[in-house]
Amino acid sequence: MDTELAELIDSIGPRLRALRRDRGLTLETLAGDTGISVSTLSRLESGRRRPTLDLLIPLARAHRVALDQLVTAPATGDPRVHLKPRSREHGSVLVPLTQYPGRVQVFKQVLAHREPRLVTHSGYEWLYVLAGELRLILGEREITLRPGEVAEFDTSEPHWFGPAGAEAVEILHLFGPHGDQAVVRTGPAVRPPRDRPRA
Repeated sequence: MDTELAELIDSIGPRLRALRRDRGLTLETLAGDTGISVSTLSRLESGRRRPTLDLLIPLARAHRVALDQLVTAPATGDPRVHLKPRSREHGSVLVPLTQYPGRVQVFKQVLAHREPRLVTHSGYEWLYVLAGELRLILGEREITLRPGEVAEFDTSEPHWFGPAGAEAVEILHLFGPHGDQAVVRTGPAVRPPRDRPRA
């Protein structure tokens, strides 16, 4: 076995341990989620058990990460992200900003004019308008969103979105395949109550 391959295999155990701890999971909980025994998980994380596909695949599923994230160390050196736009029908463009299946997916989209066609599917979507105007149809409702405005909705409701007029619209699009919603950590500032005037 060459040195580079040996180093790659040796790095898998610590990566698995860090991922489990980052998610706040115990070995017992992870064993229940994967069907892999606690002793095997412990030996895998400490490097005393050689990682195999039949162990790594259920672990990747349990952690909701791509298999290559467990196996390949993150790139170092060049911090630039090389995005690969995908052309869609009628001149629309989709740019995936995340790469891990099973988790919330983030896209930048440029949507060209198209005819509305309502669809339903499982999941939850969150849309943020960057430029242009977005026409959103949710069941019987129709909404126009402008730059800086956000909409979120359950995709089991019939829906469609696209440009409000002839010009393209540019959006950020988050999709949670399991009905995951965006969690907003900030809210409007709460003003302290004013002192009552003394009688």
